Amino acid sequence: MSISERREARERALSLLYEAAAKQIDPREVLEGLTLPPDPYCALLVTSASEHHDASLALIESTASNWPLDRIGVIDRLVMELALAELLSDDPPPVAVVLDEAVELAKMFSTESSGSFVNGILAAIVATLPPRESLTSSE
Repeated sequence: MSISERREARERALSLLYEAAAKQIDPREVLEGLTLPPDPYCALLVTSASEHHDASLALIESTASNWPLDRIGVIDRLVMELALAELLSDDPPPVAVVLDEAVELAKMFSTESSGSFVNGILAAIVATLPPRESLTSSE
């Protein structure tokens, strides 16, 4: 899968996660309701984000101690959930790629300052996670 295809999959996954958040339903329900299924990588990201939702929120909340979840913008939170889902997938891209893509998504779909906010929170979370081998082997 090319870099641009992965980027498009991330953008589509973010839009599906946003739809689920707006409708207050599980993201997998949004996937099931699509007339045309998204590409497999997008579906993987949405499914992983759904499966790791509670753990991702706990990580975000504990790391962003001065920012209760209800003060974090929806898009910023979803971008971070998406990045964490990607890092927890079976064949994750390098951490730097995931963080860079999350920053770009935040700047593109949220505010200019969202990029640095998302980067700071995700970098702090990644620093506390066990090595990648531990992350993927237990899933």
